[in-house]
Amino acid sequence: MSVATAAGTRTSGAARRGSWLGRLVQWGITGSGIFGYVFLYAPIIVLVIFSFNASRFVTTWDGFSLRWYGELFQDRAMGAALRNSLIVAVSATLISTVFGTMVALAMERRKFVGKMAFDALLYLPVIIPDIAMAVMLLLFFVMVSFKLSLITIIIAHVAFNISFVAIVVRARLVGFDRSLEEAAQDLGANELQTFWHVTLPLLMPGILAGALLAFTLSLDDFVITFFTAGVGSTTLPLRIYSMVKLGITPVINAISTLLLLVSMSLVLVSMFLQRKGGGSPAELA
Repeated sequence: MSVATAAGTRTSGAARRGSWLGRLVQWGITGSGIFGYVFLYAPIIVLVIFSFNASRFVTTWDGFSLRWYGELFQDRAMGAALRNSLIVAVSATLISTVFGTMVALAMERRKFVGKMAFDALLYLPVIIPDIAMAVMLLLFFVMVSFKLSLITIIIAHVAFNISFVAIVVRARLVGFDRSLEEAAQDLGANELQTFWHVTLPLLMPGILAGALLAFTLSLDDFVITFFTAGVGSTTLPLRIYSMVKLGITPVINAISTLLLLVSMSLVLVSMFLQRKGGGSPAELA
């Protein structure tokens, strides 16, 4: 066998081994991805399926039924908890959207002493664990002798929602064309008219996306709400938690499915508005 033939044989063998190694790596990556998705989402799918189970036992399938959804809407305690959750979510969303938008405008368009420190403080609710923020808020209310109620829950939700709204609106401001505002002022509009007729409409996709994100976070929050809730201020997540302690029933599956549907819908709308607005929190970071 000539030297050229031997070299060609070795090259061919190495290529085949490299090809098989590449395929194994590719299969491993694909398999780990599939396993990750199954591990994360299979329990959610099972929960949704068993919310339509006719049986009282959550581990035994006894046919399709809407019975538990009917019982859910007849539960007065659940209705009161839902009302409290909506009051908190709507109030916190409106307040945090207004203040978060103003904070975003100030951070992007103004220079002031301590701006970097304030910028770091703005990201603090996003970074720190919920349990730490919950304990801090509880200690604050205790120190100022503020009675725990729906008001304290709203204040707590505003405290962390402002940051999320500001981040989303700032993402929109990054690509904002200031020449449009300058053109409006050249045509005779004052600062208020320019903001109302030019700036605000262009920022609206980002503002709505931030508001929807804040509403979703407020509606689903448990840890901070648990620490800042008082007597008679039970929200939907707290009500579900109290029911779980007595045992999991198909009613819990039903309310969890509805919450999942609402949350996913709001998140998808928020993502759509962020793309329409030309930015996202990830792009800002």
